[in-house]
Amino acid sequence: MTDVSSLVLAVLGGTGEQGRGLARRFALAGHRVVIGSRSAERAAQAAEGLPGEVSGASNHDAAAGADVVVVAVPWEGHKELLAELAPVLAGKVVIDCVNPLGFDKQGAYALPVEEGSAAEQAALVLPESRVVGAFHHVSAVLLLDEAVEAIDTDILVLGDDREATDLVQELVGRIKGMRGVYAGRLRNAHQVEALTANLISVNRRYKCHAGLRVTDVV
Repeated sequence: MTDVSSLVLAVLGGTGEQGRGLARRFALAGHRVVIGSRSAERAAQAAEGLPGEVSGASNHDAAAGADVVVVAVPWEGHKELLAELAPVLAGKVVIDCVNPLGFDKQGAYALPVEEGSAAEQAALVLPESRVVGAFHHVSAVLLLDEAVEAIDTDILVLGDDREATDLVQELVGRIKGMRGVYAGRLRNAHQVEALTANLISVNRRYKCHAGLRVTDVV
């Protein structure tokens, strides 16, 4: 097992609810977290009021100063941002949690991705980085809710680098209630990202914030 307690995390797209929620939970776990945004000023504003050691910076500076980088940007700007930051992301573990989804009157649905999935796109754009897919299904509402002490969910972790997926599983386990479960290589990321559309349908029908639990895994 790797000691990940001292790792500095950057959350790109951290001004959005999911990114800010993950920043909050990692800060509560004792990590120094830097929220990244195209606007350093917006990032600093997003960091205000969060517990622990959280600061804001431009996406470039946040990525450059972190050990592990979480990508939580909107799908529309995903490829462009990663291509721009490829030099500073080289050699780092990059956790991609982006879900390529569309929405219409019938609800959420998975979008086709030329590379197969957002995570596979990230891996192609960042050949010098160690890309891992994770945190696709966790509710931003629960991440940000101060009344929720522990989030009862498993996090599916996907990647082609065993050392990197092990590290991400350890990071997941530092958030109360969460467990990281290895779920295959990046080529299997499409159906994991797409499953988010199904969970959105569950949440709308049952007025909840559903997560996942994998049975019979110790």
